[in-house]
Order: sequence, then structure tokens, then C-alpha cells
Amino acid sequence: MKHAAAHILLVDDDPSLLKLLGMRLESRGYRVTTAESGRQALECLNEDRPDLVLSDLRMDEMDGMALFHELQRRAPGMPVIILTAHGSIPDAVSATRQGVFSFLTKPVDRDELFAAIEEALSQTASTHGAGDDAWRAEIITRSPQMERILEQARMVAASDVSVLITGASGSGKELLANAIHQASGRADKPFVAINCGALPEQLLESELFGHAKGAFTGAVSQHEGLFLAANGGSLFLDEIGDMPLTLQVKLLRALQERQIRPLGSTTSVPIDVRIISATHRDLDRAMHEGDFREDLYYRLNVVNLKLPALKERAEDVPLLAKYLVGQAAERHKPFVKGFSSEALNLLASSAWPGNVRQLVNVVEQCVALTSSPIIPEALVAQALAAEENALPSFNEARAGFERSYLVKVLKITEGNVTQAARIAGRNRTDFYKLLARHDLEPSSFKPSTQPQSAQNDDAQPRRVQR
Repeated sequence: MKHAAAHILLVDDDPSLLKLLGMRLESRGYRVTTAESGRQALECLNEDRPDLVLSDLRMDEMDGMALFHELQRRAPGMPVIILTAHGSIPDAVSATRQGVFSFLTKPVDRDELFAAIEEALSQTASTHGAGDDAWRAEIITRSPQMERILEQARMVAASDVSVLITGASGSGKELLANAIHQASGRADKPFVAINCGALPEQLLESELFGHAKGAFTGAVSQHEGLFLAANGGSLFLDEIGDMPLTLQVKLLRALQERQIRPLGSTTSVPIDVRIISATHRDLDRAMHEGDFREDLYYRLNVVNLKLPALKERAEDVPLLAKYLVGQAAERHKPFVKGFSSEALNLLASSAWPGNVRQLVNVVEQCVALTSSPIIPEALVAQALAAEENALPSFNEARAGFERSYLVKVLKITEGNVTQAARIAGRNRTDFYKLLARHDLEPSSFKPSTQPQSAQNDDAQPRRVQR
């Protein structure tokens, strides 16, 4: 970033001072946006993210420090310089301890102000790789929520701490993991990904840690495994919540000792790997239920980045759709140019339970079926309907079957957990874990104790409405 072209958000409730200081900054070559209150400044933040905020301390409703704290919540790491006519040493010490970059007293010295701005921008540029956005090129967004997550991702990429990415299936967890790798000092080394829920236990262990020749039936040659394949780089463990407990123990030992022992080998091998993991499951709940090791949870979850569902960032849907249709058209039908405005509105207003992955499928269907350069609304509606009737994934189908089965046995036993567990062939502890996983409350299946006249027409056991 050329500092002279940097964007500064200037905040002061005195219009004359706001105009004067704004002209001074613009004369220096900065691009300036002005706001007469903290609330207005936050609105500006959503519209056009600045490189630095320069704010008065004493303002009505929201003062400079309150604005600073809100900025840190919405845009962690953004440099803030506070100006005040009421400056004091205690105020300055308190502000800088809380993270304010600089605290200057009005009337501010011109050279002192520009020096503080340049120093703040220099530090931001060194942290952010001089404004290079290549690391996040595959993530298409204009959502303030996503921008905050990407800012956090870029900050954490500079260190080697483990990152846990959470979010619904199809929300882009692997894309974010790869972006973190690309923004890190390991970018020139391998980024290796594996889905921990897609392989049987022994095969997953072999894939991660490798095996020696003859370690098991079919091991006709030595296999180095993904830890060694990713050595010097990053290893992405997708769906870490589905990893068997026995393998969790071995993974924890590898992370603690920074070495692995391949299956069938008596020799340990040192490793240098940054771990990024992801899951759609509630690992905190899994940990408390005994399905996930507490010590591994805290080692993986040093920094948690939670990706929003696509419906929570609806403003990104038209942007993503235009990008995806361009990609699909290039591969299949170059004459396709995009969606009609009505089609884009329908896409933006859809619920997207399958998140970005579902949007990709809908766009691919539309491009495959269209005979015109502009995809009409009717074709989008058809593709969305087809997605609703599509065959669910194995995990989705299994979860659906589990829940319907549990509901059925609870109805049969009228909420008696001991009897229900016996029918299901599970012990009470495991059965309670299953109920918790599907948010089912046994008491809601017990017969009502109210008189018959007070019951609903449907006398079947009721589920709690959630």
C-alpha cells in the first residue's frame, strides 16, 4: 500500500474542525472520509473499509474510546489514532494500553500528526504484506462479516498457532484454511488436506502417519503419510470432529512431541507442520459428552474462526453467482453471460441450506440447461426445486434416520429412556448422548397429566417446540 494513497476515516463532532483537518489530510494525498459521530463512522466502515481511523476523543453519544472498542470488535487490528483537546498523561497511558496506536493533543502539530499516521500505516502494511490480496483470491465476498473473519485470518496467519474453523457444511472452510496457509510464511510449502470422516480408522491412521512395508495386510511398500507430505507447510484436518478417539490420542502425541511414528515402524520421525482443522460439529458439546478429547480440543482450538452460513451474508450471493457463472460458462458454454435481474433476486432471497456448495450446484445446473445468454428466473427456480429434491449426503441421511428412529422409540416407550435404550441396543449413557446430539427431550414424550378435555385433539406425545 502506498501510504499517500491510504484511506483515512476522520471522526469529529465539530464540523469546522472536521473540514479543516480533512483538507489538511487530502493535501497530503490521503483519501479521506468524514463522519460527525461514532455511529456515522461505523456506518462508513460497512460501506468502505478505511486503512486508519483518526477520531476525536470527546463526542456525544459515542466517544472516541467507545468507538475504538467497537472498531476492534468489527475490524480487529485496524489502527486508531485519538485526538483530544483534553489530553492528559493518564488518558494517553490508558488509551495506548488498550490498543490505541497513538494519542495526540489538540491543537495537533502537523508534522507529529503525519508522522503518527505514516508509522501506523507502515506497521499495518508490514503485517498485511503491503496490501497484497493474492492470498484470499479464491474467497469472493463483500460482506462486512466475512471481511472481519478474513482480517482475523490474516492476522493469525502470521503466527504458527493452530486454528479451528467452524461452520456449516459447504460454507467454505477449506477455502479459508488454504487462504490462511497462503498468507503465512509457509506459503511456498505444501498445503495438504484430508477429510477425517471419509476414511475407516486404520486407513485414516495410515494416511496421516504413514506405514512401514508389511505393517498390515496389503502394505506392500512403505508409505510416508500426509504429515510428512505436508512437512514445512500446513496440514488441514477437515471434519476433525469425526476422528475416532484412538486416533485422537495419536494425533495429540504427534502435536505435543512434534514427531510421528508410522504404522509398523519402531522409529519416530520429526515433523514441522502447521495444523488447521475444521468441523461442522459442536466440538464443545462433543468434548463434554466424551466423544472428543479435551486436551486435543484445546490444542487445536487456539484460535477459532466461525464462518457464517450463506443466508447470513445474502449480499454475497449475487457476487458469487456472477463469478461462478463466468467459470461454468468458460468450461461449458462460452455464450452464457449471466443471470437476469429477476434470477439474481431469486438467488439472493433463497435460504441456501447447503451454503456455497449448493449455490455452485445451482449455477452449474443453470448453465448446463440454458439456451440463452441470460439465464432466466424460471430456470433458477427449476434448479432450486431440483436441489430440494436431491439425494442427501450420507452424513445427512444418517443423521435424519437417527433422529426419526429416536423419536419413534421415545413415542413407543412414552419417554422412558431405560426402555428406549434397551430397544435401541444402547446403554443409557450412549442413548442420552444421541438424544442430546439431536436436541430431543425425553420428558416431552411422556403422557400429559392434564385431564383429557384439556389435551390437544391429537393425543399423541408432543415434542418440545424449538
